[in-house]
Amino acid sequence: MKSMTKIYVMMLMTWLSLTSMTTLNACTTSKSNAGAVTTSQSDANPQGTVTGGEVVLGAARTSEYVPLLKGKRVALLSNQTGMVGDKHTLDLMLENGVNVVTIFSPEHGFRGNADAGEHVSSGVDEKTGIPIASLYDGKSPMPSKQVMDGIDIIVTDIQDVGLRFYTYYVTMINLMDAAVTYNKQFMVLDRPNPNGMYVDGPILDMTLKSGVGRLPIPTVHGMTLGELAQMANGERWLKDGKKCDLTVIPCQNYTHQTRYTLPIAPSPNLPNMLSIYLYPSMCYFEGTTVSLGRGTDWPFQVYGHPDMTGYDFEFTPTSRPGAKTPPQMDKLCHGMDLHNLDPEEVIAEGINLSYVIDAYRNLIAGGHQFFLKSNFFDLLMGTTRVREMIAEGKTAQEIEATWEGDVELFKAQRKPYLLYDE
Repeated sequence: MKSMTKIYVMMLMTWLSLTSMTTLNACTTSKSNAGAVTTSQSDANPQGTVTGGEVVLGAARTSEYVPLLKGKRVALLSNQTGMVGDKHTLDLMLENGVNVVTIFSPEHGFRGNADAGEHVSSGVDEKTGIPIASLYDGKSPMPSKQVMDGIDIIVTDIQDVGLRFYTYYVTMINLMDAAVTYNKQFMVLDRPNPNGMYVDGPILDMTLKSGVGRLPIPTVHGMTLGELAQMANGERWLKDGKKCDLTVIPCQNYTHQTRYTLPIAPSPNLPNMLSIYLYPSMCYFEGTTVSLGRGTDWPFQVYGHPDMTGYDFEFTPTSRPGAKTPPQMDKLCHGMDLHNLDPEEVIAEGINLSYVIDAYRNLIAGGHQFFLKSNFFDLLMGTTRVREMIAEGKTAQEIEATWEGDVELFKAQRKPYLLYDE
């Protein structure tokens, strides 16, 4: 990765220290705008800006997609991140005469305030009276036949963070399967990928396919949801190897090197950009006994355990909104504080397994358990080999070298489906 200027780093670190736990400021910069599309002022109502022009979200380009939706019964997959400026895409559609008859809600719910993995009930949107069909209610990831019979097209507008174990894309793929099954159209209003500047990690072993791993892609796939939808379609990864009737409304003035800062937290425990950049390295702690900061002011930016020794930094996870029962709740944990790291250095490192290996060696040396008895670590990692290599005493560099070939193969495989300059 190219280094950023000292001034920008100072500005960004100041911003990170002031970021609240619920909302991200709309301030975005870009290292490169090569080949960017000229902004259309008639469509522009962006969430953020980049050097050289504004990123125009797919949802902001109403002149492109509203005519395609007129006269159709529309189901919208979205949540609290589906904003165009200060207006939700749902309201934007309704104002433009689109007949939205159903809202699909993913993990964390339509308002984005449910815990990770928490079942979310169906209901009704209070503002519009439109029914909400939860796809995360613990019953089925697929909508019912009754719901599907009442729609003509599914539209997706949701902010993803570009990780194989982040569940929003899984929900999108499940809905694409439903579109295939019931012969419905599918549309993606595309948004930037905040981790879209690189590809890293092992490709999912499909014997470990789960709710946190749905497609044979690396941990960090570097694609927007629109690009990923095109790839799933083109590679015949959908149900029965079939393709759905897919339309993608791309962003304008975006490249894969754009630093796009999310103005709204995508989920309760990703409160700022540093947490999003560290997420590819920190999420594996979910499959261990170690706390990664849920229930603190720094989720995914610290790690520790009551029995870890030799650390000066301490924290105590507590129950709070978005983390009702965090791991090691109300226990004093000893560990590492990462919340002051340089974001560009974190990006340049990619997946950094040294954090997991550090905690593993510390706890094992004291005779304490590290991996959970379930196979959740393997599901997150997408392979059993990494856990085995950690137990064998391999270094982070040795382990990370094992997936370099996978990364290069995937980058070549995905190339026909990219919508934006790399």
